[in-house]
Amino acid sequence: MKFALIGPPQSGKSTLFTAITGQPPDPAQSGMERRAVVKVPDARLDFLAGIYKPKKYTETTLEFIDVPGISLVDPHGQAEFRRCVADLRTCDGLVAVVRRFESDGVAKYRDRIDPKADLEELHTELLFSDLEQVTKRIEKLDKQASKPSKTQEQDKRELALMQRVHGCLEKEKPVGEAIHNEEEAKLAASFGFLMQKPLLVVINVGESEMKSPPAFSHPLAQAVISLSAEIEAEIAQLPAADRTAFLADLGLSEPAKNRLIRGCYEAVGLISFLTAGEEEVRAWTIRKGMSAVEAAGKIHSDIQRGFIRAETVAFADLKAGGDMKGAKAAGKVRLEGKGYVVVDGDVILFRHSS
Repeated sequence: MKFALIGPPQSGKSTLFTAITGQPPDPAQSGMERRAVVKVPDARLDFLAGIYKPKKYTETTLEFIDVPGISLVDPHGQAEFRRCVADLRTCDGLVAVVRRFESDGVAKYRDRIDPKADLEELHTELLFSDLEQVTKRIEKLDKQASKPSKTQEQDKRELALMQRVHGCLEKEKPVGEAIHNEEEAKLAASFGFLMQKPLLVVINVGESEMKSPPAFSHPLAQAVISLSAEIEAEIAQLPAADRTAFLADLGLSEPAKNRLIRGCYEAVGLISFLTAGEEEVRAWTIRKGMSAVEAAGKIHSDIQRGFIRAETVAFADLKAGGDMKGAKAAGKVRLEGKGYVVVDGDVILFRHSS
């Protein structure tokens, strides 16, 4: 899964990227895109590793892209943003970082500190990018669909879809309202519409608001979190043994990395299931609502094809039993079929034919 951090200049976006990835800023890369793969912390894996003493321990990961600050005050800035759009379309979700903190040493974007206004401006630019993409596609399909060809009927169906998408964008309605079937859903997905991307909003507050950040909601956001990117970046540079105490002094139970990852999971609708044995303990990220046989395919297509049953236990039940043997003795281990909907924290052993 891949997420792009976007936001106005001086929003603290790059500082947050440093806090969650441990990748320090490089003056030589100023104004350039940065990327990093982050391991997803999961204490459940630690517990399983304590039981099985595996040869291999594998966390699931997320990739983050730090997109250069988007200044939309002039055509040059808008053109710079357009150059980033192709990368944004390949992401599974967007993280919009907007500023609430006060600082005499950090210039204000548009001479204001207004998270909602900054978010609305970002939304407008994302919307215009999609409209521009759809308009160009409609113009091309209009010409193609008017000429007899092997793809004429397909072109007409796509044209009808693009016209409905255009109508939704113009009225600022969800793009999903234009999609009528699975074929159209796959086609729409291939365009990577920015207005279809799940959005996590990060409110970058000052240190004084860390313990009790002001409430913030917005209809565009699937999830909202508040944090102080500057303080979190400082914490991330501390020795691991000192971080817990420092966080506690600030009234925080976990670092920004954990909260941001959880927010990304919530925004996109992700969960993790676990596999465990002496060879490996591992977490697997899937979308909420996925069936057991689909989850099996995340491990290997052969397991999906030969699926027989999923031996399943909730992590909480396994932990309460002490181990798998204890969970079985308590009657907590189940044999589930293909249609079983996997739940976050399920520990699964897939039985399959070779």
